[in-house]
Amino acid sequence: MNLLIQFLTYFRIVSAPLIYCLIISHLFGWAFILTVLASSSDYWDGYFARKYNLESVLGSILDPIADKILVTFLILALAITMSSAYIAFIGAMILVREFWVAALRDINARQNNSDATKVTPFAKSKTFIQLITFLIYIYGLFLNSSLLIFVGDFFLFASLIITLQTGLEYTVSTFKTLKNKL
Repeated sequence: MNLLIQFLTYFRIVSAPLIYCLIISHLFGWAFILTVLASSSDYWDGYFARKYNLESVLGSILDPIADKILVTFLILALAITMSSAYIAFIGAMILVREFWVAALRDINARQNNSDATKVTPFAKSKTFIQLITFLIYIYGLFLNSSLLIFVGDFFLFASLIITLQTGLEYTVSTFKTLKNKL
């Protein structure tokens, strides 16, 4: 079972550049299918790790990195394919938050304070909303639907708000704890 859990995480990492290539090549149907599989692997690796008590330090590090790799490739592919400054700007804001939270996690690890940036249910919903947003865009491209692209724009903005909120929560938690240690 441990191999399956690791495979699901690595699958997300490996599928990200493939999805990018499919989107750039305008193979939106295949990109949609692969994105659904990659996105669902995020749920299943965590589910099996918790169910079979196989959570590991490596898994807790690789899982969010796999999510960030997938999100990065999706943002880049969609911004380029759609020539969208909107997706590029919002995507850049989302990625900056991801880099910031990674830095906070590093600080907290060095201070033996990993609980300050432990993944919360709200942060998990952030990833879910982001992946749903990208699926809406890809499906909209597949159907050539302006309405779905508009809905994707709305979801992307909602994703940004949730993303920034979770980043703020991690920041406050980190600095509150660091203040107490000084």
